[in-house]
Amino acid sequence: MMKIRLNHICSSLVLIIIFMALCFMITPEALGKTASEAKTLIKQADQCRKSLYESKEKKRYRHNWLRCIRRYHHIYVHYPKSDKAAWSLYRSAQMFTKLYRYSGKQGDLDEAIKHYEKLVKEYKDHRLADDSQYKIGEIYYSLKNDPTQAYVEFLKVEVKFPSGDMRPKARTMLDKLAVIIGNKDKKKREDASSQNKLTTVKNIRHWSTPNYTRVVVDLEGPVKYVSHLLKEDPRRKKPRRLYMDLQRAHLGSDIESSITIKDGLLQRARAGQYNQDTVRVVLDINSIGSYKIFPMHSPFRIVMDFRGTERKDDKDKRLSKVKKRPTRKGIRKVKKPDKTVSLARQLGLGVKRIVIDPGHGGKDPGCYLRGGIKEKNIVLSLAKTLSRKIEERLNCEAILTRRKDVFLSLEKRTAFANMKKADLFISLHINAHRQKSIHGLETYFLNMATDKRAVMVAARENATSEKNISDLQTILNDLMLNTKISESSRLAHQVQKGMIYRIRKQHKKVKSLGVKQAPFYVLIGAEMPAILVETGFITNPTERKRLLSQKYLENLANGIVGGIDSYIKSIDAAYKGG
Repeated sequence: MMKIRLNHICSSLVLIIIFMALCFMITPEALGKTASEAKTLIKQADQCRKSLYESKEKKRYRHNWLRCIRRYHHIYVHYPKSDKAAWSLYRSAQMFTKLYRYSGKQGDLDEAIKHYEKLVKEYKDHRLADDSQYKIGEIYYSLKNDPTQAYVEFLKVEVKFPSGDMRPKARTMLDKLAVIIGNKDKKKREDASSQNKLTTVKNIRHWSTPNYTRVVVDLEGPVKYVSHLLKEDPRRKKPRRLYMDLQRAHLGSDIESSITIKDGLLQRARAGQYNQDTVRVVLDINSIGSYKIFPMHSPFRIVMDFRGTERKDDKDKRLSKVKKRPTRKGIRKVKKPDKTVSLARQLGLGVKRIVIDPGHGGKDPGCYLRGGIKEKNIVLSLAKTLSRKIEERLNCEAILTRRKDVFLSLEKRTAFANMKKADLFISLHINAHRQKSIHGLETYFLNMATDKRAVMVAARENATSEKNISDLQTILNDLMLNTKISESSRLAHQVQKGMIYRIRKQHKKVKSLGVKQAPFYVLIGAEMPAILVETGFITNPTERKRLLSQKYLENLANGIVGGIDSYIKSIDAAYKGG
């Protein structure tokens, strides 16, 4: 056993002696040869790099970058004691940084930082060490958008290389970043503070008739709210009341805190600061049959609709007398129903009054193109044409929500139709798309959106975001309890069919995009069948040319009237069948 150990020790000593002998054999001449080889190799690597930078084609392909970087890596691995090893790390880091601008890969930036860090750690006395540390700070500042980490890296230049030539530049960046980080911290504090900021209640508006009232509360931003209906309290002389608490809110300084309504449904609306961060809106009730509450966005407001209870004998009295009604040419008499007028119409169960809503207007141009082509003007012209044809062909009263270029809020348009006790509500619009080739006509009724493009159309017409549309969908089931969805769907199909049939008789390449459903604000709360018609794409050259032609608008209006007529006949048929 002792002999084996002695043999092992002797073998080890021999190896050590051989190794030392080899070390002593490395002469200054040999070291010079090593430096010379490293110098030759780095010239070749530099030529590879320069050739790459001069060629747009080469820079497009990653393998060309990596080929040059491998040349530098070979020098660092095989000639670590050479001055060129530090330069190889520096050039590799530079190349990874430039490569990132083409690849967009964060991994390339991380490799650049790793190479700079190796240089700083392993060659801390090299003249490139402080440059490398500065470059790390630059990457975090300019490319990683991390001012805090950049500050740390620039600070290392001052600490590790107090006499280095990069210190003045590092100090400049530290001063700059101190301001940036200070502002960033200030913004964080302001954001945190804004989370505690109360939202201002700006205004309360209302539109009223004896059987319908819409109240709108305007706010500067979204809030959560809850509502409760209270019974009448005779002992305290309190009427039936609906109150709504707006959370994280406060009353604006110029808001009218009490509004008299006295329309038969509501006595008044009043608002007050219920506690430090809650505004309470109270509606004193005379008599209501039903109500619903829903939000609208951009800007945020809360809409409350109230309806009365229709008396049983109201329907019997609708056409009991010959009535007069306003038209575009003044006052005219409606003839007594003759044999051509259906029994349903005579009993007041059909369609007598149609509200036509030309979309947009005033400050809201809708879709528009250069040269003064604006959706608001085209749909107004179409609405006037449609109004005339409805009165001539259907013997119905047609009322426009606007007859000139004025702005109307979406909630006011629906309230207008409800106050006029319209039997149908038709909102006219023109579509748009990023692709000029997209074309066609489509008709919508109120419901959950069934496809992505329907959501986008609704978002545009609502002047809101797709996110708000998806939020709206979650409450549509409650909103539509009293909405005539099936009747609206039937009207939409008939109008779509009428438009396509009529236009195809005069034009080629007419595309039907069909009937769709989406949550349009302008249709919410309508007490009658209501549809929104997209009459073509202003962005499509062919349809744009047609929509700018009065002859085409006449043809389009004839198609819509034909669809309405078919819908009215379907009501008559259903009545006879019953």
